[in-house]
Amino acid sequence: MLDQPLTSKMLMEKDGAIGRIVFNNPARHNAVSLDMWQGLAQIMAEFEADDAIRVIVLSGAGGKAFVSGADISEFKEKRSSEEAIALYNKTSEAARLRLQDTLKPTIAMIRGYCIGGGMGTAIACDIRIAAEGSRFGIPAAKLGLGYAYDGIKKLVDLVGPAYAREIFYTARQFTAEEALRIGLVNRVVPGDELEDTVKATADMIAANAPLTVRACKQIIREAVKDESQRDMDLCRRVVAECFASEDYVEGRTAFMEKRRPVFKGR
Repeated sequence: MLDQPLTSKMLMEKDGAIGRIVFNNPARHNAVSLDMWQGLAQIMAEFEADDAIRVIVLSGAGGKAFVSGADISEFKEKRSSEEAIALYNKTSEAARLRLQDTLKPTIAMIRGYCIGGGMGTAIACDIRIAAEGSRFGIPAAKLGLGYAYDGIKKLVDLVGPAYAREIFYTARQFTAEEALRIGLVNRVVPGDELEDTVKATADMIAANAPLTVRACKQIIREAVKDESQRDMDLCRRVVAECFASEDYVEGRTAFMEKRRPVFKGR
């Protein structure tokens, strides 16, 4: 379990094989404060250490926002000097990297505003499912903020350079339908179907062989790198681990016996 209490602005729940993370700052449309970034990293560490958790779902409380960006009300106090900015950036980046680098599949369940740091958080997830009426945007150009290479690169990888330029240059908000069209989200569903759709997707993933899912995540991660940077030995190794696993035996046996397989992740 967590070795220290979390801020009340970050909630966690274990729902069978699904680990749920909730940004809980609805009064500010779930704008993320420094302690929330710290809480996210803590929860991710907890879920990564728990073999029973096979899928991680992120969402926002209050029904009006996933995450509306950074909590700018903190900037005067916590980003007012070079040292403070460095600490803030290090903390927020560590949390996003923890989310981005986990080998467990992640889903962003998006309802309402998904702006700035919210977009960065959603993009760090493997799958994004949004409710109709959700809004997306990166307002850095309206705030005079610099946007780091890694964040821009991930957006370019997702939507391509032309749409990345439009998103950054205009700083405007995009509709859910636009987000779907440009590849920013995987699916858009009616608001009253969002939770059931995400739950069904998470359950489907959780029922599959964890080693296979993890191997696919690792290989996809290598595939989007420049060819010279790809770790092909890693790709071959994770495939071999799948074929050498108990789950591979279980999958073949269940298929022949015409029953659902019960995978154990080993």
